[in-house]
Amino acid sequence: MQKNLTLLMTICVSVLMNAQVHIPFRLTSYNNIIVKTLVNDKDSLDLMFQIAMQDAAISPMRVHKVENISFNKEEYSPSNKVQIGGQVWDNIAFENNQMSGYESDGKIGMSLFKDKVLEINYDQSEFVVYDGLPTVEGYTAIPILYRNGVMFIDVTSLIGGKGYTHKFYLQSGYSGAILYDDNFAEVNKLSEQLVTISEKELKNAQGKSVITKNAVIGQLEVGGRSLKEVPVGYFAGELKNQPLSVFGADMLKRFNWIISADRAVAWVKPSKYFSSPYFGSTK
Repeated sequence: MQKNLTLLMTICVSVLMNAQVHIPFRLTSYNNIIVKTLVNDKDSLDLMFQIAMQDAAISPMRVHKVENISFNKEEYSPSNKVQIGGQVWDNIAFENNQMSGYESDGKIGMSLFKDKVLEINYDQSEFVVYDGLPTVEGYTAIPILYRNGVMFIDVTSLIGGKGYTHKFYLQSGYSGAILYDDNFAEVNKLSEQLVTISEKELKNAQGKSVITKNAVIGQLEVGGRSLKEVPVGYFAGELKNQPLSVFGADMLKRFNWIISADRAVAWVKPSKYFSSPYFGSTK
């Protein structure tokens, strides 16, 4: 009797730990994840998932009408009902007039998955949400630095025959691959080490310039996997405003992700997009 009771309890715990919810998404040609969302039971919106934010926002460039979110004079709406794929969340905060990705009415972040294990499955175009850690067989664990709601991982860039390991923050709203922060670009003299394939210069009213440079590095290593001929960007000139290095949506989609509930570890394995052409490539 005791053995049967113990077995039953073990089975029950296992079932509970592996309880899961599937939420479909659409990946755009700009590498943005779009989820079909119903807000306050009336507004049908296409929201871009933003892994680097917590709550939600409405874009000034929205396509669909937003009539049932009440914003205060600070353009903030503290409590809204959100429904995605049959799942319902209450008390989701929205800000107004924040830019979002193409094909979206706004964006929504990680508050949907608070205290849950999150799988981002690019192969199946879905989120899978777990109460406990699922099997991670075939995945590689990589540590996450979780700070102010943002997740950072170590990435190694091979530049001029030398490996540079550096922290990048996960940013699903940036369509490109890699963007280096200003300090990294300056200290490691990227303008001298990398061959520029394109650049754009903008000047402010005082005549000071910011130059966006694009190049390609031979190799990038993430979670023990190597990607070849990776496009990277960085800024030069007198005006610089890039404090953090970005691991963009074009890189995120090349892996399937399982992210721990405490955001301390990610498990990754190559997705079906691992070897696909990079964003903006003519190949």
